[in-house]
Amino acid sequence: MDKPSSFFVVDSEGSQILREICIINHCGEVVYEALVDEVLADRAQGLKVFPLKQVLENFWRITHGHLVIFHYADHDCRVLRNSCLQVGIPWRPISTQCTIELAKEKYPGLSSYSLEFLSKKFFLKVEGKYFNQESAHRARYDALFTHQLYNFLQDCNGFSKSMNIGINPFSSSRVDTPFQEHVDAKAIYQQQFEQLKAIIKEVRQDKNRQSKGVVVTGIPGSGKTHLMMRLTKEILQINRVLFIRHPNNQESIIYHIYSRILESFIYQIPGTSYSQLEFLLAHSFTKLISQMKNIRLTQKDQHIVDIVQQNPLNIYQLLGTEGTDKKRDYWDHIEKRASEWWTEHYGIGGNSPEIIKGIIKFCRYTERYRQQTTARWLAGQELSEEDLMLLGLSNWHENLGKEGFSLEAISVFSKLSLLDEPLVMVFDQLEVLGLPKNQSLLIGFGEALKEIFTHVPNCLVILNLFPDRWQYFQSHWDSSVVERVGQYHINLDRPDDQLMGQVLMTKADAVGVKLTDIFSEQEITSLLRSPSIRHLINNASKLYSAKANGSGIIPQNFDLGNKNLDFEQRLNLLENGLSDLQAKIYDIGLTLTNFFAPTSQNVSKALIGNPVGETNQNNEIDADLNFNFFITENQSQQSLEIQVKDFFCQNREILKDDYQKLQIITESDDIGKLKIILEALNSIHSFKTDFLSLGRKRLPEHILIRTAKASTVIAFLHRDGSQFTNYIKNFNQLVSLEKRHQFHLWRDRRQKAITGKVGREEIEKLNNSANGQFQFMEERERVDFELLYLLITAIYNQDIELEIGQAWSIACGELRHNWLVQLLDHG
Repeated sequence: MDKPSSFFVVDSEGSQILREICIINHCGEVVYEALVDEVLADRAQGLKVFPLKQVLENFWRITHGHLVIFHYADHDCRVLRNSCLQVGIPWRPISTQCTIELAKEKYPGLSSYSLEFLSKKFFLKVEGKYFNQESAHRARYDALFTHQLYNFLQDCNGFSKSMNIGINPFSSSRVDTPFQEHVDAKAIYQQQFEQLKAIIKEVRQDKNRQSKGVVVTGIPGSGKTHLMMRLTKEILQINRVLFIRHPNNQESIIYHIYSRILESFIYQIPGTSYSQLEFLLAHSFTKLISQMKNIRLTQKDQHIVDIVQQNPLNIYQLLGTEGTDKKRDYWDHIEKRASEWWTEHYGIGGNSPEIIKGIIKFCRYTERYRQQTTARWLAGQELSEEDLMLLGLSNWHENLGKEGFSLEAISVFSKLSLLDEPLVMVFDQLEVLGLPKNQSLLIGFGEALKEIFTHVPNCLVILNLFPDRWQYFQSHWDSSVVERVGQYHINLDRPDDQLMGQVLMTKADAVGVKLTDIFSEQEITSLLRSPSIRHLINNASKLYSAKANGSGIIPQNFDLGNKNLDFEQRLNLLENGLSDLQAKIYDIGLTLTNFFAPTSQNVSKALIGNPVGETNQNNEIDADLNFNFFITENQSQQSLEIQVKDFFCQNREILKDDYQKLQIITESDDIGKLKIILEALNSIHSFKTDFLSLGRKRLPEHILIRTAKASTVIAFLHRDGSQFTNYIKNFNQLVSLEKRHQFHLWRDRRQKAITGKVGREEIEKLNNSANGQFQFMEERERVDFELLYLLITAIYNQDIELEIGQAWSIACGELRHNWLVQLLDHG
């Protein structure tokens, strides 16, 4: 589509109903800006609040007959349509273009398509400044960047079919979570994919709704998480998919599992404005009402049922306007009915009735702060009195046992799902549990799974594992656990060469090029000898980079001492000469490869149009030899550095994009991550770890690190209310008693600010002590901490092929300002 000469860019802020709008013309000038929500008026500069109907009429008047550009057009049009319906204005056909869809078309396979991610990726500026998350989600700010993004996407050619542009179709070979978007060759493991769907159907059809287990095994890089991504994409609008990475703290395994389950539940389903939890409630409520035998339905009940039967998600749109008495009345009624249903079927014991109430509260609120605070409450965290009043909840008992509470909460979610569809729990990144030092953690994880199968119905529990790890797990788990977890076993064998070729073609097609335009027949032959899908993609990426960057030819009269050349020209000649030498050595490597691998020749011919021959089933030769034997030692080290830097670069963008999303942040998870990092580095750095106590008084989760030069306590405290005050008081007492140690108490910046007088005084007391410091974990510290943890676990899971020592030395250079790097490198 050619760039139109006249268009308007519009950004509308609002969850269901319009709260704020900004319209920008094709020249980048703001032509209309208005507020509807009075709450925003205090923060806006010079903007007045106008009636919703007037704002919508102005929108139609200005944009009539023009193309309208949105970022995520489906959401903006839904907000505008709902708003028109509310004030009685008819919805009119509108010509739109979406910058998300345009970006996907020109740049497929990116880790994110949020406005922030794209603006930062393409270095877009407004008024000379790059995108700032703190200024985002205001209509004017987002509209201006959407205008910049639209112009950029229209003016660029996307991925060129020529390799000169340098875009590598094979640069991404890892899927980290099932919720990511990656290019998918659907012929790969299609039988296993259908088998997983069939097992989910078996859970649904089981009259007892007993949970079932399946172990998915495959060598590193075989595509286990990628298969989970495909399954998630297929079923996410029907089933709830819960992603759980490996536990890292032996004291809170079930709480870790529940925290990750809750985090998955509050994940917003792509293409919608709703979380998985909101989908679960909406799809369950009709059956919930129909199952209540002892209660006579009222007219209000029937109205809700009628709305939900037409479309379950209507429960969030058609029960009154946000903030009105009508909507509050309906949601109070829904909460009452849900509590009555639970009591009728499961009784009033334990924490379950309160958990049901919290689920309803989360779904009824559209304001982000209330949802986030309710999610923290559902995670068993204490709230301030102010927040409790805001939500209408009570704090959990002070001595709440987190493990028992977590198992009960998981059970509540699963019993609610009995009215909907089976839950799918995906346990991934479990290889670290196979390390001998984590044997007790592995046994505890097995016991946790036993509890889940005993108390949690209507679930498919999937474990992704290396084959040898599954053997190891079986040797350490009780037979009852093995039988339940391993009811089904799906193994991902290496696809045949024809299918491996389809992986390469799918990757190339995604960026608009033909595989045979990139690689020769001999090169395809060599690539197809890769032992796994990840090796295949990584080798293709290396080969692509070598071809794109190493095509220079050294001139016959090359003379480094030619005085007519300046320094830059001499450097370019030298680089060209080295590239030519590398290319020639590479050609020798291909010749040797083809000498040893004649059977793959048939498949490469099939890929470029010749008849299909026999496929190569021999997986014993390590294909990395084909590409790595000609690299010098210096180049090999450079390759390792690039691997780590690319890992950091890709994951940093993902972490930054996820930073503002709703997350469950706990001390036990952070201390568990720190333990995993320290245990991995114990063979590299000389230090010892320990823990401190203060009698029976409770302390923040912490680790004492003793190096040759110092001893430092690292602690985390993300609690609120009186718990924060009590814990920091005890911590300060410990700081005062243990003057030989340095103490650092970290609190995630995204947690609620400490406003209580005593709490603030204790923070000041800690900062004024000679050996203590209270520190906020800002976005940069959080992202760097997560990067170190991801790097260690990726090595354990063999997602990247590096030794811990190699990776750490490179990481220290990349993250030299990080507090943990400085502590271990200079401590």
